[in-house]
Amino acid sequence: MRQKTFHLTSLGCAKNLVDSDSMAQILEQAGYHQMKTPQQAAVLIVNTCGFIGPAKEESYGVLRALAEAKRPDQLLIAAGCLTQRYGMEVARQVPGVDGVLGTRRWMDIVEVVSKLRRGLHPEPLYHLPDTPTVGSDEKHVLRVSIAGGSAYLKIADGCRRPCSFCAIPLIKGTAVSRPMDTIVAEARNLLGRGVRELILIAQDTTDYGHDLGLKDGLPTLLEKITTEVPEMDWIRIMYAFPGYVTDRLIEIMATRHQVLPYLDIPLQHAHPDTLQRMRRPANMDWVRRTIAKMRTALPGLAIRTTFIVGYPGETETEFQALLDFVEEMRFDRVGTFQFSFEPGTPSEPLGDPVPAEVKEERYQRLMSLQQNISLQINQSQVGRTLEVLIEGHDKGFSIGRSYRDAPEIDGLVLADGQADIGDILPVKITGAMAYDLTGAVADR
Repeated sequence: MRQKTFHLTSLGCAKNLVDSDSMAQILEQAGYHQMKTPQQAAVLIVNTCGFIGPAKEESYGVLRALAEAKRPDQLLIAAGCLTQRYGMEVARQVPGVDGVLGTRRWMDIVEVVSKLRRGLHPEPLYHLPDTPTVGSDEKHVLRVSIAGGSAYLKIADGCRRPCSFCAIPLIKGTAVSRPMDTIVAEARNLLGRGVRELILIAQDTTDYGHDLGLKDGLPTLLEKITTEVPEMDWIRIMYAFPGYVTDRLIEIMATRHQVLPYLDIPLQHAHPDTLQRMRRPANMDWVRRTIAKMRTALPGLAIRTTFIVGYPGETETEFQALLDFVEEMRFDRVGTFQFSFEPGTPSEPLGDPVPAEVKEERYQRLMSLQQNISLQINQSQVGRTLEVLIEGHDKGFSIGRSYRDAPEIDGLVLADGQADIGDILPVKITGAMAYDLTGAVADR
């Protein structure tokens, strides 16, 4: 029975977390039991991230720590993005890794464990076929990750965009959309499990359905979910691509009350020359027009975006254009990354010419600017009553999120008193910080 135990560590983004939870489902269906600590488990699995340098180093660090503490009767399997990208190099870097499983074949985890148990493999086992991970070969598991009253639901995997800095196409392959009926069935299943918030994720949600012959597939999917699962309280859209937020998507967001007035749209930069070097959409007039159109159609719209500073060739003039743009647009949430040189990406020939100290200085300037903007926007919420999804408690406060806040990456609302986890309650906002709000549960 002890051999039928596993411990799974998930690193990186929410999309990786969905793959981790899918592997856990498959193992549990095969009779395995998930353990809270590595010491309790016979099989140790790390679902790695290899998107940028810091994530790569974190993955290697976790693998090395487990390898060094591993008992002779334990197996260590490296899975996910790092292994898909670097293959057997991972096992060479971390002696003690028994198996290497790529992100495109997460559904083969039981097969890999069984082969390792039987010893029918070279040392270590290398399992990296290129078959896509979505569609009919998903082992009848929910492609979701549930946390309290929220759940991430993966609608597609891979990406066909040409962004020069990004390793995702090398890791995941091209975009492959999941069947719409399957997604809707999973949304209905999640509702039955008490989920109140559905978070749609993919490398590019606005590209959903392109490979299925759908034009503007995301609005079609939203229309179907809201029609067939009308009791789902909140639906949140993550990872939209500039240029693909269509009028129909805006209309669906404005007319289907379950779809939150929140959009995550990573813009990456604001200077056309920088964006062209990034091989990203460079039409900033489109960005301004579309955001203005959305803010008119969706009062109270919250927009999250991300930027890269220190991209090869970024001049002080280009960076200043980014600062000016952020000041002008006043985004609710901004994430900032310093450029990470990634071999094998289209940007490799550009090298990494911007000094680390310049990247850091630009990062600090941008984040300082956004912190002030975020504080001002949060202060404008004082006196409003926001619906808040309760996720936990601490020192007499109930902790949750409003429609303005995606899990993990955005702010929180701290409300006086105890409320049940999973409840959506009206909270009157009484105080504001740079990222979080405080308030009290209001009478309904």
